[in-house]
Amino acid sequence: MKKERIIITAANGFMGKHLANFLTQKYEVIGLVRTEPKHLIEGVTYERWDGKNLGAWQGLLDGAKCVINLAGKSVNCRYNEENKAAIYTSRLESTNVIGQAIDLCDAPPEIWINAASATIYRHSEDVAMTEDDGEIGTGFSVDVCQRWERSFFDFTYKDVRQIALRTAIVLGNDGGALPPLINLVRAGLGGAQGKGNQMFSWISIHDFCRSIEFLIDNTELSGPVNISAPNPVRNTQLMSILRKHVGRTIGLPTPTWLLKLGARLIKTETELILKSRFVIPEKLSAHGFTFDYPHLEQTLNGLK
Repeated sequence: MKKERIIITAANGFMGKHLANFLTQKYEVIGLVRTEPKHLIEGVTYERWDGKNLGAWQGLLDGAKCVINLAGKSVNCRYNEENKAAIYTSRLESTNVIGQAIDLCDAPPEIWINAASATIYRHSEDVAMTEDDGEIGTGFSVDVCQRWERSFFDFTYKDVRQIALRTAIVLGNDGGALPPLINLVRAGLGGAQGKGNQMFSWISIHDFCRSIEFLIDNTELSGPVNISAPNPVRNTQLMSILRKHVGRTIGLPTPTWLLKLGARLIKTETELILKSRFVIPEKLSAHGFTFDYPHLEQTLNGLK
């Protein structure tokens, strides 16, 4: 029997390549990429797009099971005007052009899953943020998230289920936030970052992929969904677990002023470290999703 077709944008990025590889077990996977991937994944067909204009790729959505849009410039950069503009446009343009492509389909995809971010919630050290009760924050990053989701849900369809992935920090050995953190700990800077009270919400790349498959299969789920493990930890716990993981007994703390200086030197922002992301996957859990890696130590030990 012919496999159902799934389209994944940014299929050569950290999350996209893992998801594409995972879904080939069950689906025909087509990856939309801006540049030729350095490493091709067996079972994935790649097609070029620019993330903002309709093209030949549009026809691939017709009759597809699902389109998953993960496109967007990395926020691991300085928030100067040029980078802020690129962060906005890369998200809004890719979302809008996918919506335009779906509008042109005779048989639109059953599901449209669009990247979003758990950064949409406010800095919280004491109250967990859920989809129904989470409080929206303020500032540049939150505004990006709000405009991103708004552009997504401005498209409405009777027969297309739409899901916005409010994803926490995704942990894997070959990309994302974990390798830089591991390098800091190995360099002796494995103590608390800032005050150390901020919460750290994460999900393993393995459970990220499993959660997307679950969303595709579960027809009752739609709207914003928190993609995060159920047991967030404080920064002090995070750094302690990382020290244990790499075999370091001592780690120097990094005060806020030093983090700000370091962020300038490596051209990033302290928000990525200092914002307290306290996110609970209420929808996933309520619908029966179980995590293979619900705890941080399990996650680190399970990474390959």
